[in-house]
Amino acid sequence: MEKKVAERAARILKVIAHPVRLQIVELLQTKEMCVSDIVEALTSKQAITSQQLNMMKDKGVLSCRHEGTRVYYRIENKNVIKLLHCFNNRSKRKRD
Repeated sequence: MEKKVAERAARILKVIAHPVRLQIVELLQTKEMCVSDIVEALTSKQAITSQQLNMMKDKGVLSCRHEGTRVYYRIENKNVIKLLHCFNNRSKRKRD
């Protein structure tokens, strides 16, 4: 693996390496969602969720669009979904 590729991969891994951020990625893997729906799905506080969303947006993992007063987030870097699937598939195999 080239150094640049390794550095980029490490940056992405660092950004998503948090339980709440991983849960957000899982929620957004099939559709975009507004902040209030994400908060409800995670049963989390809006301030914490917004902080995590903004961090991932700033690092290029997520992108967003505004519709009135609502902000909708979606996955920008599709590689994080592939990575999440690796962990999900592995844990399912261990249970079988």
